[in-house]
Amino acid sequence: MSTSEVSNNAVIYTKVFETGLPVINEHFKVVERKINISSTKLEKDEILVKNLYISLDLFILTRMKSSDVKNYLGLFPIGSVLESGCISVVVKSNNDQWKEGDLYSGTSGWEEYTIISPEAAKQALPFKQYLKNSLDNGIPLSYSLGILGMPGMTAYVGLDMIGKPKKGETIFISTAAGGVGQVVGQIAKLKGLKVVGSTVDIGQALKEICPEGIDIFFDSVNGETLDKVLPNLNEDARVISCGMTSQYNSESVYGIMTNIMIHFKKICYNGFLDLYNSKGFVLLNCFYVWVKLELFDLLVI
Repeated sequence: MSTSEVSNNAVIYTKVFETGLPVINEHFKVVERKINISSTKLEKDEILVKNLYISLDLFILTRMKSSDVKNYLGLFPIGSVLESGCISVVVKSNNDQWKEGDLYSGTSGWEEYTIISPEAAKQALPFKQYLKNSLDNGIPLSYSLGILGMPGMTAYVGLDMIGKPKKGETIFISTAAGGVGQVVGQIAKLKGLKVVGSTVDIGQALKEICPEGIDIFFDSVNGETLDKVLPNLNEDARVISCGMTSQYNSESVYGIMTNIMIHFKKICYNGFLDLYNSKGFVLLNCFYVWVKLELFDLLVI
């Protein structure tokens, strides 16, 4: 192992933002740093990883808001390295279950090298062999941040547990080209559903494309999109609320004006969050086979 210093540049969170999009060098900045891997001290069960792939997820914006906004993952402290899902390789270990060269999938920093806590290292253990098998079989590691990772699990578990799809039903997906949305669409197609993705004027388009109404709505947008979809839902329709991207940067909260439809049409509206659901992990093996058989026609990886 080299005793010299190597680059460890990082993206640092510098200032809270409230609306719009964060601005580089105001709300976050790139800092040039160095690290000496051989002299880096690790506490018991910590590992040091080199980050190979980073997932740039929109929900990260909710962790950069003011402290009066609650977030299930917590807010980034000012001065901290931004973090999200990553694929990394272990370069140093003080953990008996991890050795140099092992592949890591889990939360890591927006930096070249990150020290992973014992808790995070333990949580990532089930994915270690899975990543190796994928790589050995010619599946790109980046897939494990998409179809073979959190977005894939979120898509399947949300659709299966809440949507309860039946062959012949119609599903509408907002942000159908996103990491989760595109997987929802592919699974729904395999299950025999009529799949409709979002367009510009969805109000009129839905009336034309779905004249018999919509049975399942997988929503990652909320706001005006939800407002226009609700009148087009059938009785006993199921709504999976997986995100609210239209509200992450808005200056004011959009008030839903058609929510009375939830009552009149007996619509089941469910918020959904999948943090490595155990069922979802089992389903990754199913996705692995589908990817190998090229049953998915993915737009984004």
